[in-house]
Amino acid sequence: MGSDQRRVFLAVVLSGVVLVVWQTFFAPKVSVDDKIKAYEERGKVYDKQAGTSNADKAFDGAPSREVIKSSSAKVESHTLDDGKINFSFNNSLEIEGSQNKNAIIDFVSTVGRGKPFQIQVLTPTGPQAISLDWTVSDDGKSVIGKDEILGLNVVISLLDNGKLDFTINSTRAHRFRFILNSTKKEMDNNQMRKFLVFSKDVDRFIVGDSESGESKVKWFGIDFNFHLFAFTFEEKQMAKFSTSESGRFYLDTIEPVNKIKGGLIFTKKDYDYLMSFGDKLELSVDFGFFYILAVPIMRGLQFFYQYIPNYGIAIILLTLLIRMITFPLQYKSFKSMKKMQTVQPELTKIKEKFKDDPQRMQKETMELFRRAGANPLGGCLPLLLQMPIFFAFYQVLYESVELLGAPFFGWITDLSQKDPLYVLPVLMALSIFLQQKFQPSTTADPTQKKIMMFMPFFFGFIMINVSSGLVLYIFVSTLFGMIQQYFVYKTTD
Repeated sequence: MGSDQRRVFLAVVLSGVVLVVWQTFFAPKVSVDDKIKAYEERGKVYDKQAGTSNADKAFDGAPSREVIKSSSAKVESHTLDDGKINFSFNNSLEIEGSQNKNAIIDFVSTVGRGKPFQIQVLTPTGPQAISLDWTVSDDGKSVIGKDEILGLNVVISLLDNGKLDFTINSTRAHRFRFILNSTKKEMDNNQMRKFLVFSKDVDRFIVGDSESGESKVKWFGIDFNFHLFAFTFEEKQMAKFSTSESGRFYLDTIEPVNKIKGGLIFTKKDYDYLMSFGDKLELSVDFGFFYILAVPIMRGLQFFYQYIPNYGIAIILLTLLIRMITFPLQYKSFKSMKKMQTVQPELTKIKEKFKDDPQRMQKETMELFRRAGANPLGGCLPLLLQMPIFFAFYQVLYESVELLGAPFFGWITDLSQKDPLYVLPVLMALSIFLQQKFQPSTTADPTQKKIMMFMPFFFGFIMINVSSGLVLYIFVSTLFGMIQQYFVYKTTD
């Protein structure tokens, strides 16, 4: 492989390293367009009654001395259950729990703690807890509540699609506060618990970080370990929101209204199921910049799984298919590399002969390339064109709920988790090392040789905690790439 091709290969490997390191250690915080600093001028005097700082409670602009008031100490719990999905809540509009038969992990493990959601009313004297008197509908699918003091009428229903529907009507216009309460958490597979807010795009905030913003919000929620707990508005609401180090998320509507309608869902992040709601909830699945490529890759995995119900096999088959589809690009790249290797000895002589005459060196070099039909960039462009596919495949395997709890063979019982015996990372590192050995080095630069020799093992080391499904993909892709390269070298002059 010529020095130019080696530099591009190194760039591709480094790009993959940077992607994994960034995702693993520096998971970026996406901020909203307009940052606001709601707490800068307020003191954080601890309120013993509420157990939270006044800065947290007064995000709506109320004086910091005010506390959350409740019109009643009475708390009554209700559960709506259709046999597949249930939600438990109380008369303060707090969600106490939920179960969903399509969820793989339980509700509390997803959201981080009990009572993760509450709705309050923002009054001139501060945020006020709701207290409702309930009646249950005849069919048992809805409950109707009234708060005489705040003038609220609330209807809560469990819809057929699994959403817990809220309709809040008021005799006078109110602003509302929505609260999420969670805890910071990171899994071995690098999945971190996050707050999500969707307006035009999805903004993601790591639970436990302090952020704030303002936008027209369609939905918000908690995302963790391939599961989502979210509240969607029927109509977008202009609101300001904040996250705190204590693990709380506040969303305050800006305009007083007489009606708020929306609903809660708790589910694993099945792309098609989320898309069925029509609220862009599927964007909670973070396919990243190469979304347009990631969705077909996900469909490909689902297609192979229909015929061979093993997602490890599906990853292998899809990897081979992508390698075959991109083979024309690979062919040109490998062929160009071989030609560059052929002319490398003559190129070295030219560099030595004309080392004191750069212009003559360049002229003779280009003439050599012309005679040999070699293109120093011929191996670069095909590699660069394949990088979006690599990144899209990476993002699918990192975000796809299909891998959660999906076994492969033997010791690999969950493709979304790391290989417990580290067999796949070792095989992956060895395959990259052998690929380099398969491509004879023609560079005389000792530094470059050392870097290229070290890279496979460094890459293998940082991949030990990455999902085994992703490591399987890189291993199979590298192995099959070596076979393709051998074929090209043996069938071309």
